[in-house]
Amino acid sequence: MDGHTRIDGGPRTAVVVGAGIVGLSTAWFLQERGIEVTVVDRDGVAAGASWGNAGWLSPGLAIPLNEPSVLRYGLRALLDPKAPLHVPTTVDVGLWRFLLQFAANCRWGAWERAARANLPFNAECLEAFDILTSGGVTVPTISAPITALFESPRQATGLLKELKRITAAGGEITYRGLTGDELAEAAPQASSRINAGVRLEGQRFIDPGAFVCALADSVRERGGVVRSGFDVDAVRPRGHAVTLETRSGELISGDVVVLATGAWLNRLARSGGVRVPVRAGRGYSFTVPTDEPVPGPVYLPDVRVACTPYRGALRVAGTMEFRSPDAPLDRDRIRAIIDSARDLLRGVRWNERTDEWVGPRPVTPDGMPLIGATTAPGVYVAGGHGMWGLTQGPITGRLLAEQIATGKQPEALRPVDPLR
Repeated sequence: MDGHTRIDGGPRTAVVVGAGIVGLSTAWFLQERGIEVTVVDRDGVAAGASWGNAGWLSPGLAIPLNEPSVLRYGLRALLDPKAPLHVPTTVDVGLWRFLLQFAANCRWGAWERAARANLPFNAECLEAFDILTSGGVTVPTISAPITALFESPRQATGLLKELKRITAAGGEITYRGLTGDELAEAAPQASSRINAGVRLEGQRFIDPGAFVCALADSVRERGGVVRSGFDVDAVRPRGHAVTLETRSGELISGDVVVLATGAWLNRLARSGGVRVPVRAGRGYSFTVPTDEPVPGPVYLPDVRVACTPYRGALRVAGTMEFRSPDAPLDRDRIRAIIDSARDLLRGVRWNERTDEWVGPRPVTPDGMPLIGATTAPGVYVAGGHGMWGLTQGPITGRLLAEQIATGKQPEALRPVDPLR
């Protein structure tokens, strides 16, 4: 035994790169296994996709993006600058290569593989949140159904088909249709144009920024270190340790390193043999006051807009924009969300909006995340969850911590091996 391993053979120390929900969850569960952790981030806690998302903990809607209908929709969306899916005109060869790979995976066989790969994460994701909140994370999760709204029962058929396919693949989802008084009670913001709804039971929501900040506080209280302003430039495995080097030349080492850098994952993971590309599918959000209280999350599937109770108001989130993760916010995308949702919701004071935000969600072309060991000794990755990083972040951290501590790959991580 050497100074870098415990008596059980596992590592003593770990450095996690990325202070979002995935990185901090991994750090927390590594602490559960007796490993000392340091978390570093270029910008700070919840600085990326973890802050301004819709805040849904929604295993019932964690459906792979690469459904065949998305390809048809995407081709039409390329011609509509206001469409929820937005690909700006660009000469980025890497982006177009990624989109071609994504298109190749928009077939039922690939979708079913992704759906089955995601099932263990969806089945255990809420339990992982419960472990965090019972173990010291002070921001609660809130149980509430998600209500999907439609202008007609016919329009609801697309979502119902998706839910049936997930159920057929082994998922457990409880849902039912809503009309009339039930619909008005579940979604008082629904306008007169809404005549049908689908209610998904067993879902939850949180204030995502507050939760991730509380998770960072819990990591610190348990003896961990969380550092901002640490912009990693290189990952160097050396003997029994892994050293990170910043652009300024600062060094930090651990027995193992976890790369949980979201949409920036490929820059550091390529040296570990990770070849599956990750691109930024940027989402936008803002907060608006409402005339009546919002009882629970509302989904507008036809325009791809998610709405959530947020600090006494309504957080509105939407868009999948393929652009550089560091590009500035495009207010045309905010206006496109408002234009698409305005006639479907009532009592929403759109012109009083605050907290306009954009964040880069890490998307893979095959609809599956990248979680596990790389070819570089002691280097692991965790990312590529697309729109479901918040829902699946804690269970990802729990499973990866098990692999790191024991040296054995959990069965649930085999389909999402980053070297696939």
